[in-house]
Amino acid sequence: MSTDTAQQSSTLHFLDYWRVIRSRKEIVLAVAILVVLTGTVYTLMLPNIYRSQVRISVSEDSPEIDPFSGGSYYGTIYNPYFLRTQFEIIQSKPILYEVITRLNLEKEWGKEGAKIPREVAHKILANSINVMQQRDTSLIIISVNRDNPEEASNIANELAEVYRDSRLNKAMSDAKSAIDKIGQAVKEQLLRVEAAENNLQKIRKDLDIATYGGEGHYDVDEMRLQEMEGQCLSAKAEMLDKESLLETLKGLEDKDLIEQASYITFDQIVVNTVQQIQDIDVQLSSLDADFGANHPEVKRYTLQKEKLEETLKQRLQALRNGLETDYKLAKSKYERLDRELSAVRSSSIESQGEKNRPYRIASAQLEAERLIYNQLMSKHRQEIITLEVPSNPVDIIDVAEPNRRPVSPNLFMNVLLSIFVGLGAGVGLAYFIEYLDTSIKTADDVERILGLPVLGLIPQKVRPLIEEGPDSEHSEAYRVLRTNLAFTEGGSHRGAFSVLSSGAGEGKSTTCFNLAFVCAQQGEKVLLIDADLRRPVQHTILGVSNRFGLTNVLLRDVPVEEAIKATSVPNLHFLPSGRLPRTSLGVLDPKRIGELITSLKSKYDVVLIDTPPLVGISDSSIIAKETDGAIIVVQYRKYPRDMLMKAKQMVEALGVNVIGAVLNNINIMRDDYYYYYHSYYSDYYHSSQSDVLSDDQV
Repeated sequence: MSTDTAQQSSTLHFLDYWRVIRSRKEIVLAVAILVVLTGTVYTLMLPNIYRSQVRISVSEDSPEIDPFSGGSYYGTIYNPYFLRTQFEIIQSKPILYEVITRLNLEKEWGKEGAKIPREVAHKILANSINVMQQRDTSLIIISVNRDNPEEASNIANELAEVYRDSRLNKAMSDAKSAIDKIGQAVKEQLLRVEAAENNLQKIRKDLDIATYGGEGHYDVDEMRLQEMEGQCLSAKAEMLDKESLLETLKGLEDKDLIEQASYITFDQIVVNTVQQIQDIDVQLSSLDADFGANHPEVKRYTLQKEKLEETLKQRLQALRNGLETDYKLAKSKYERLDRELSAVRSSSIESQGEKNRPYRIASAQLEAERLIYNQLMSKHRQEIITLEVPSNPVDIIDVAEPNRRPVSPNLFMNVLLSIFVGLGAGVGLAYFIEYLDTSIKTADDVERILGLPVLGLIPQKVRPLIEEGPDSEHSEAYRVLRTNLAFTEGGSHRGAFSVLSSGAGEGKSTTCFNLAFVCAQQGEKVLLIDADLRRPVQHTILGVSNRFGLTNVLLRDVPVEEAIKATSVPNLHFLPSGRLPRTSLGVLDPKRIGELITSLKSKYDVVLIDTPPLVGISDSSIIAKETDGAIIVVQYRKYPRDMLMKAKQMVEALGVNVIGAVLNNINIMRDDYYYYYHSYYSDYYHSSQSDVLSDDQV
């Protein structure tokens, strides 16, 4: 039960929204058409924008072949931030300024041959460029949007070439700077070698040490001592190197060791495993963003990554254990050589004393300086040769070509967007106007705000039934009104009734006449009284004179029987308003009106009185108080609710019995409820007429 109620409430709620749109459809369509036309005209006025793209392959700076490794160069490690860095470099000011200079864009984009400032040209160029990565590749796509297809392609190609040249020039400049610094160090080291040689020669002469071969003559013990010193130094260096690496490995946690493994060890298995883990991280980042963590492919890559990390841990642990063993062996070797060196040194000291000590120190210093010099010379030559090896960090894969098909403006998309925006703006404006509109819109509003039952729903554009004819389909609405009068609480459709309205133009007079017309059609003796002394209209509907009428009766100029006129409608009599005298004071005397209505009720089945508007005029309240009941006519979407409530309060304050309200002038084509209501009884009425005609024909 609750579910059905909830569904019904939801449906009614939706229909309320649809009713607003339907009732304001002209505004919605007008705003939508205006926005669509504006968007279309604006789109047609925009210049065509053409896009050209150049595709390039980028890599980190490295020679294509390493002449000192004996094969292709694979030393670069994947850097996930490299491409993003290159995006910013491509769009940097130095690159764009160079493009502006090469293509002379300052003059090209100027007017009448005048140059524009470089900053303005840079801003225009920067807004025309878009750089992005081609998915799952190291390729970069540079897009340029301009109003000239040739200009767009030229800028794209020139931008790629400037970026490539800048990368090459930077690499060349860095290499030359390094070569110059190493060359300067070589010269300085050569001077140190010469100074060490001179010092050695001086000591040899001072100590009178015999030499041969230009380098000096030593006995077996001296040569053995030098050889063992070299071996001991080498063993110590090896031990210290392994000890340092071992301490580094021991000081790292497993996670840090995995991250720095490729920098600490050059084991090919470790390097490959780290590379595989990094590749999987890139895949996981892309898949997780597209599918989420629970996707089967994401789980598979995650499991693969865990296995690789476990393999890497085992490999690094094995390397750690092996390095610890190598360190122990190197330490043992160094200690053994150190003990032997100590023994030989003791023997040499005992045999030769301290005589040759200065010479040996100078000789060792010379060897050290020569070793450093040779290493610097080797590095210097290596850098010179590497510089001569071709290096190409940027390759232009696809050259930009002029694209004759514009990418902007997109007429179809702009019109489609304008339609949606226009409809949205129109609907929003309709709801805003509906929010500001405080008039009566539905029968529920009448019952909720005025607290009155709705006796009838009168459609729009209803004329007096005497003009439309007795078979008018609108007469059914007034028949319903007549029937509802009989079913009101303590009510009856017989007696005297006043027809009221809060303001002018609400259809009160037409409603009063048509109700009288319908009652007369049903065989009841009806009297229609036009009590609107200031703006009478009933005599014009019936086409009779208004010279004598109600005013003359109230002033006792003529008896009421002489003022009442017969009409062309059977059973319908009419009492005109008469002409209002210059001084109307005392005309609408409550006692006289009460006596007149009582007298007329005894002669007629139904007495209907058309009264002036309630707000601003007291005549209606005086007349309505003397009748059996009052009917308030409320026009659909005309006056504010406050005005209607004020009118109702006025008549209730005088003790007038308000029977109910009639919602008049409803636009049935705008409101679904009234549309179906009117269609139902209209179809029923026409079908009944058709049945009657068929019976007559038979």
